[in-house]
Amino acid sequence: MHRNRVVSREDWFEAHKAHLNREKELTRLRERVAAERRKLPWLKVRKDYVFEAEHGPKKLADLFAGRSQLIVYHFVFAPGSTHHCESCAFVADHIDGANQHLRHHDVSLVVIARAPLAELLPYKQRMGWKFDWVSSYASDFNFDMQVSFTDRQIASGEAVYNFETPVSTSKDLPGTTVFYREEAGDIFLTFMSRARGSEQFIGAYQYLDMAPKGRGETGPYGTSMDWVRLHDDYGNRSRQDDACP
Repeated sequence: MHRNRVVSREDWFEAHKAHLNREKELTRLRERVAAERRKLPWLKVRKDYVFEAEHGPKKLADLFAGRSQLIVYHFVFAPGSTHHCESCAFVADHIDGANQHLRHHDVSLVVIARAPLAELLPYKQRMGWKFDWVSSYASDFNFDMQVSFTDRQIASGEAVYNFETPVSTSKDLPGTTVFYREEAGDIFLTFMSRARGSEQFIGAYQYLDMAPKGRGETGPYGTSMDWVRLHDDYGNRSRQDDACP
């Protein structure tokens, strides 16, 4: 690690005071972007999606659990997969704490993956997660939300992810999608965040960004998450070659 300059208390104070202005700029910009996000147009959901849940089939409306807002985290877990996505698990580790408060602020948060429920639940139990996790295995939900793709879409270059058409071989990718349900029952797609957008939910990153060594990640803008492990797997193995995209 490179050692920074060591200065007098006065110089330290002035440098950090000047930097505080940049921190405030970031805070104000984040607030402006959030306000702009809430003013974005909505898209009416016209399909009646059905999901496999622990207590029987549920429609999209049921996932709101009586609340008007629904946040969905798309977990990368394909049918029959034996690989556990470390980066998705990293996000998931931060859900239960926030969920204690979200449900009291008219927000339901549900995790959805494409694998059948019978493949999801043992993993959920192993990790000790409490959030609702449902399967979209029997529906087009993942494909319509542009987080899962067919072989034809990938081969033809039609796989749209994060509002772009990427060159990709990944059939499943992570993301977050937000819905609103009116009292009359109409459901609207209000926002979707893909790629690094879900990073904002990872509280551990906020701590690391303040620490002297930062995230210690490689790649452009420190985007490689090759240090992340399942929380019960640290120290037990080295990096796997089949890490999530």
